[in-house]
Amino acid sequence: MRNRTPNQDDVRDRALRKNMLVYAAVALAILFVALGIHQLWGNDDNRQFNEKVALLEKRALADPKLESAISQAGGKINSRYTVFFSVCDTQSRALVESAQGETLKSAWDNAAAATQRLISSRNYNPVWVKADIVKDAEITNREDLRKKTRNLNDNFFRRGIAFDYSFDTALLEAEINGNKIIDYEQDVIDPELLNKYLVSQGRQPIDALPDGILTFSCYGYFCDENNVVYDLYTEDLDYGRRQVDKVDKELVGELISRSGRFLANIVKEDGQFVYGYYPTYDKEISNYNILRHAGAIWGLVALYDVSGDETVLPKIDSTIQYLIRDYIEYPDEDTAYVIERKADEVKLGGNGITVVMLIDYMQRFGNDNYRDLVVKLGNGILAMQNPATGEYYHVLNSADYSLKEEDRTIYYDGEATFALAKLYGLTGDEKYLTGAIKAVDYFIANDYAKHRDHWIAYCMNEITKYVPEERYFEFALKNANDNLDRIYKQKTSYHTYLELLMATFETYDRIKQNSIPVGYMSQVNESYFIDTIYKRARHQLNGYLYPEYAMYLKNPARIVNTFCVRHDGYRIRIDDVQHFIGGYYSYYRNYEKLEAYRLKLAESQ
Repeated sequence: MRNRTPNQDDVRDRALRKNMLVYAAVALAILFVALGIHQLWGNDDNRQFNEKVALLEKRALADPKLESAISQAGGKINSRYTVFFSVCDTQSRALVESAQGETLKSAWDNAAAATQRLISSRNYNPVWVKADIVKDAEITNREDLRKKTRNLNDNFFRRGIAFDYSFDTALLEAEINGNKIIDYEQDVIDPELLNKYLVSQGRQPIDALPDGILTFSCYGYFCDENNVVYDLYTEDLDYGRRQVDKVDKELVGELISRSGRFLANIVKEDGQFVYGYYPTYDKEISNYNILRHAGAIWGLVALYDVSGDETVLPKIDSTIQYLIRDYIEYPDEDTAYVIERKADEVKLGGNGITVVMLIDYMQRFGNDNYRDLVVKLGNGILAMQNPATGEYYHVLNSADYSLKEEDRTIYYDGEATFALAKLYGLTGDEKYLTGAIKAVDYFIANDYAKHRDHWIAYCMNEITKYVPEERYFEFALKNANDNLDRIYKQKTSYHTYLELLMATFETYDRIKQNSIPVGYMSQVNESYFIDTIYKRARHQLNGYLYPEYAMYLKNPARIVNTFCVRHDGYRIRIDDVQHFIGGYYSYYRNYEKLEAYRLKLAESQ
């Protein structure tokens, strides 16, 4: 074997070292690139947060008198200002950080820095950002808090709570109610749920509830996914919701479109709806009610009428077919009943709302696809009515259509009568009008105005189109007028009240436009009536899950931009959404008339 010379070995070693250096350089380059990309990814969230914070700061700290206003209102605690930031990725409950400072700006910067650290540590995407500045605080104790919550509906205590005077453990109002931290049945703070929430936020639980606490409220500002900033209300029942200048037709059309699409999006492949959610813990409601299914379809028809969104048409058709296929039976060739399968019964209201929905569907789409069916369902309603008195029987056994329950809920009466009046309008068959008249005479004799029933308002608005008698107009007006104070002052968003008011408004307007002599008109305070409609239209926005509300619930993306019942665990059920849509849909259709009334009243004052 030939020996290599030293020069050859040196060349080989130098080449090997050179290759190793190249490999190392390439490896380091790959590592640096990877780290750089990771850093860039990590910075995207921070950059997005910083952009939103800058927009919020421009709005929130613009008033030079804000610091003195906070000091005067008692919001400056221990000579320090307090700021909260809430961030939400839309997929999970918001994360919340807070901090204090000697100046409002320093408190803001400290809170922003703490939130930025939180975002970085969790690689969190801050799609929505909300800022809260403590504006007033009140020293109290748990017994006084108990007294304040004693007569409140669930989730209606609208202040934050600090469990120490330094705001080390402090929760915003939305955190408290969004996590059931107040037990409104016992009127106490639930320590288990409080600590469970604190731990979920990466914060220290507290060993024992202190007797001395602070309650507080805030100036709030919200930045959405499009970097649009909204000022939030700071007082009373509107607290924490975006400020709205006017509940006009455009706004209401948007509410109907978004909440209607929520209904469309929860239609399953077979045409059944997801019945609803309790969004605090993202719990699906497992029950089902076919009457409410029919009402929800009515909401989809309203959605299409407002939006013209043709993607909703297959959903409407599938939900109707689900109802017809699985829930309608025929005791004879001329009669049909809607069957509630889970209870094996026929409910009068099921026939009623199905007739109303199908007639509105046919009128909206200009067809007679279900004409034979609504006639048979109408015959089923008449079969459940006492022809001598006009009184209805409410529930039958589905097995043999025998009598089961004479009286279940007042709502069935109005639904059935509304259906009969609409059937007369569709068919011209006098038997349906006769049945509706007998029912209304029974309502008048038994003072049904005391029930504050929106279905009565609907049916009276319909029947007076065909029987314009003064006593019927008077009863239609009394149904709203006798209850106007209660409706005006109602603290919950009580979704059927706007329906009642708007159906009555249509009747009232028809009386005026046609100069129909109705003596009772002199007892209606027109200004108060119109004001109450606007008041309810505005107040019912508190039942709408804007992002600034939804972000504190477990799965915001699932339930944002639809309607809920706040005082029942933010419950979202298909009939809740339908009733909100129903009232706003009538408001939408009558908006120009309402504005004309308001303008005329303003000019006369």
